[in-house]
Amino acid sequence: MDKSVFWSTFVTLFLAEFGDKTQLATITLTGSTGRPWAVFFGAAAGLAAVTGVGVLFGEGIARLVPPLILRRSAAALFVVMGVWLWLRPQ
Repeated sequence: MDKSVFWSTFVTLFLAEFGDKTQLATITLTGSTGRPWAVFFGAAAGLAAVTGVGVLFGEGIARLVPPLILRRSAAALFVVMGVWLWLRPQ
């Protein structure tokens, strides 16, 4: 296993997920159910499943699209989404 890829993925996902709606949902579920371990394992399984879909999709698309184009396209999509969220009326 490539340790640098592992740690960069871990840090990226940890920072991206910290304080987002998924974490808020797990806080709410833990508070309302009083079952922290069930919520933990359910959330971990859900995140693992959605990550698996992302990995499989990413592997498939990486075979068709060169990495530079893929990286630039992802960056452009993030910028477009950010501008859209910034400008859209409430």
